[in-house]
Amino acid sequence: MMKRALLAAIAVLLLISFANAQKAASHQSESAKPARRNVIIFVADGLRHGSVNAKDTPALYAVRTQGVNFANSFSLFPTFTTANASAIATGHRLGDTGDFSNGIWVGYRVFDTGNFDHGPWTSVPFLENDEVLSDLDAHNHGNYLNETTLLAAARDNGYNTAAIGKVGPTAIQDVAELNPVAQRFGVPKTIIVDDATAYNPYDPMNIMPLSIPLPNALVTRLMKLGLPLDAPARNNGFADNSPYSNGYVGNMSAPGTLRSNKVQQDWFVDVATKGVLPMFAEADKPFVMLFWSRDPDGSQHDEGDSLNQLVPGINGPTSKMGVANADHNLQMILKWLDAHPKIKANTDVFVTSDHGFATISRRELDRTGKRTMAQSAQHFYYNAAGKLDTKQQYLPSGFLAIDLAWALQTNLWDPDSPMPAGSHTPFKQVKLTMDEYYHPTDQWEHPKFGNGFIGNYVYKTDGSDAQAIVAANGGSDLIYVPSKNPEKVKEIVKLVLGFDYVGAVFVDDQYGNIPGTLPLSDIDLVGSAVIPRPSIVVAFKTFYLKPGNLMDAIQVSDTGLQEGQGNHGGFGREVTFNNMAAIGPDFKQGYVDEAPVANSDIVPTLAKILGITMPSTGKLKGRVIEEAFKGQPTPKVPPVKPVIATPDPKTGLRTVMFMQQFDGQKYFDSACMTTSKTIEPGMCEKQ
Repeated sequence: MMKRALLAAIAVLLLISFANAQKAASHQSESAKPARRNVIIFVADGLRHGSVNAKDTPALYAVRTQGVNFANSFSLFPTFTTANASAIATGHRLGDTGDFSNGIWVGYRVFDTGNFDHGPWTSVPFLENDEVLSDLDAHNHGNYLNETTLLAAARDNGYNTAAIGKVGPTAIQDVAELNPVAQRFGVPKTIIVDDATAYNPYDPMNIMPLSIPLPNALVTRLMKLGLPLDAPARNNGFADNSPYSNGYVGNMSAPGTLRSNKVQQDWFVDVATKGVLPMFAEADKPFVMLFWSRDPDGSQHDEGDSLNQLVPGINGPTSKMGVANADHNLQMILKWLDAHPKIKANTDVFVTSDHGFATISRRELDRTGKRTMAQSAQHFYYNAAGKLDTKQQYLPSGFLAIDLAWALQTNLWDPDSPMPAGSHTPFKQVKLTMDEYYHPTDQWEHPKFGNGFIGNYVYKTDGSDAQAIVAANGGSDLIYVPSKNPEKVKEIVKLVLGFDYVGAVFVDDQYGNIPGTLPLSDIDLVGSAVIPRPSIVVAFKTFYLKPGNLMDAIQVSDTGLQEGQGNHGGFGREVTFNNMAAIGPDFKQGYVDEAPVANSDIVPTLAKILGITMPSTGKLKGRVIEEAFKGQPTPKVPPVKPVIATPDPKTGLRTVMFMQQFDGQKYFDSACMTTSKTIEPGMCEKQ
């Protein structure tokens, strides 16, 4: 009996010993596995590649020189914020995401179902608005991009996620989380902090949130730190019409802002480095965080250094302050990583900008000072307050819609100016020839935000019975032909090619080869998007005060901003040449990558680092930037080649686009109109 007990005791000891050995082996195996990477994406909105240097931008320059410098980088065209935000979020080109520009025709009146207690708004919304993005989700199966974002995929794979910064592109990074719940924002699984962030003390349980709500844990932490729970405005604490307010745009006689967006962005970076990143550090999970700096974009748009003059344009002191402000934000994030060496050793940082920038021209078409002869520039325009909005010989906001309506000999209606219920038409007619007493006048009107419904009458509230719809955006505009009538499209194209401020024209492939133009598929705008695709994309002229100097680029812009301020959206290399760099444990050190790289390549690259498989609907996906990884060979750089349209038989004009092809991807340098028979790379930059 004692012998049996002894044998049993020995067996138990052996089992315990075996179990402990197995546990130890398991722990050893777990510790041998590399920790999953963290990723920080830093977007400096509107930062030009040429703005980065050791003196003015030490943090950006350090990433560029110590990590990987993407010396041949690209924004997607149209070169707008939400468009490129959709690519940075999903890794897909615009033909798949449907985010074709900041302002698009969506085919219905936003908020027509009462989301956020709004009545129906315009059908040509500006997308830098969380409520608009939410409503687009509600009308498009919960995700208007129709693609999974990196942050959503990372969450599904056990990562903590956050997006912080400029309203619009920030929320796009996990846009499906904006799909409204009971016509309000729900609590997103990703932390989203932007301009619209506001804490409602009367609704601490987020029952009826007025903005995208913050998680309770972050609210508690920010309160303990004494940080405000509401995002500061862009006014830097001054009156909105003060030159020290970063959001002050000025007017024809008063210059715009003289300060960067410092106060608001200091708060964003405090939320990131004192709130969100410490929370993530305390959690036993890896993280992905995106920080979207509004500067230098906002400061370059609104700068008051160059009123109605092309020099210094966006190369003045205010724009430089905006660049320095973005650099400071990155510096604070890198400083936090330096203070947490274990996290830094396991974190890759990817820096990009959504697009470049140019100085606005509202009248000049080339460096000699030649002025536009467009019909829209032959008149005075006044704003709603009765003050001069645009002088004669200056292109007004909405000039493409005005000139197209005039050339078609039809009426122009403003989709952003609804008429009272019971009116003959749902929209205000834009007066182009008569005053209210039907007297001829030289005081024309322009559409409120530049958008226009064109047709004798437009009765449908979504504008779908218009002959044409113009979505004004800046350096390029979108034209929709709701009827999809091929003859109407050809008629409009013929007229547009005759406008002296037009720099390139692209037409939906379904209308065939139209002389003078290139198809939308050539710029990857034809894909699986659920948002209506434009029939025509018009890029406006770009020229250079010094031939070939991208920092001196001037761009005709359909905008309410003034000549001498800044804009983007065109198809010059100064706006397609963004700033991209990367640093961290997976990237080479001190490496200059000359291969072409675009914003659509960021997600595939980071997904590979994170070990995430990205679900995909469309086929316009970016590539993994393999050559930037440690141990990978340097690739051969492809040549720049032209894509040339058939000349217009009457004028000989044709659109020429220059591009590079690499690893199955197309990268778009620039495009311009020419009658020259000699086509060579760099010719657009010599205009």
